[in-house]
Amino acid sequence: MASKVFFADMRAGHKKSLLDKAEQLFEKAGLPELIKPKDLVAIKLHFGERGNTGYVRPQFLRRIVNRVKGLGGLPFLTDANTLYVGSRSNAVEHLQTAIENGFAYAVVDAPLIIADGLTGKDYVTVEVNRKHFKEVKIGSAAYHADALIAVTHFKGHELTGFGGALKNVGMGLGSRSGKQMMHSDVLPSVNPEKCTGCERCSQWCPAQAIGVRGRVSVVDENKCIGCGECTVTCPVHAISVNWKTEPGTAQEKIVEYVEGALKNKNGKYGFISFITNVSPDCDCYGWSDAPLVRDIGILASRDPVAIDQACVDLVNQAAVLPGSRLEGKAGAADKFRALHPEIDWSRQLAYAEEIGLGTRQYELVKV
Repeated sequence: MASKVFFADMRAGHKKSLLDKAEQLFEKAGLPELIKPKDLVAIKLHFGERGNTGYVRPQFLRRIVNRVKGLGGLPFLTDANTLYVGSRSNAVEHLQTAIENGFAYAVVDAPLIIADGLTGKDYVTVEVNRKHFKEVKIGSAAYHADALIAVTHFKGHELTGFGGALKNVGMGLGSRSGKQMMHSDVLPSVNPEKCTGCERCSQWCPAQAIGVRGRVSVVDENKCIGCGECTVTCPVHAISVNWKTEPGTAQEKIVEYVEGALKNKNGKYGFISFITNVSPDCDCYGWSDAPLVRDIGILASRDPVAIDQACVDLVNQAAVLPGSRLEGKAGAADKFRALHPEIDWSRQLAYAEEIGLGTRQYELVKV
């Protein structure tokens, strides 16, 4: 059975603004049904890296917050810390960046809570028993919420072809060590020139696979389980991030994290995606390249697979903008494959459908 995906284009006027349309989509997609009085409602978004301008504008989040409050819910905006060392790898800088990008309480009317805590250690281990992971590590604030609304900026992505609702929830709500496990199939190694022998890595290693020899930490590969805790714990970055994995494998891992993030929600989750400023790269960069296509609209659904498929189709149906990275490829039927030829972006959708997270079959309902 096809899932319904509700769509509003970018047209607006004095009787109905884009903010009004976003709120109308919230209603049409049945998101009010998710929320009961006193429910803690996690609104998952990407606050944008410092210097990036592609993220969803905070005024839209204010409308969603107000609607959740009107239903008696207790909303908060959330995201988990990043694996890479940028402006959001710990809660202090993450919150500072979010406020700089406009997500102050006075603007969005809700508190900001970093899902996996101060340094990425505040997570819940969730059993999924899938191909790649038996357990996944989900930021505790999002996991313990009663309901989840994922607000996504749809865009291209250098690892998964595109970044949509699935990536926003899966990679976005994974703890820092969880992100390492999604990004890499390679065990960590220590740079002896950087290591200070502080032993923090060994203290956090759940497999007791790290020891100190001659003031330098050493990883026992026979014991190492590749959990990434040492990588995100090292204060001097002597245990570097291994960004080595196959795109298809990474997509499947992300989907397994989506399952973990949604597992205890009992269907109390929904998705709102913005096909605006469709940049070729992730919002984790400190810039936003020229958009690939015109701003297309806003979508809402209860199905994360269907909404991602609809976003892909709408972008592929649009004309390439001159001056973008796809200039000269106006005839490309698949813009994301033209952008990243080595990546089959469809794997994330197919795998999510296989494990029962949704369907790629959808009915687009214009609002």
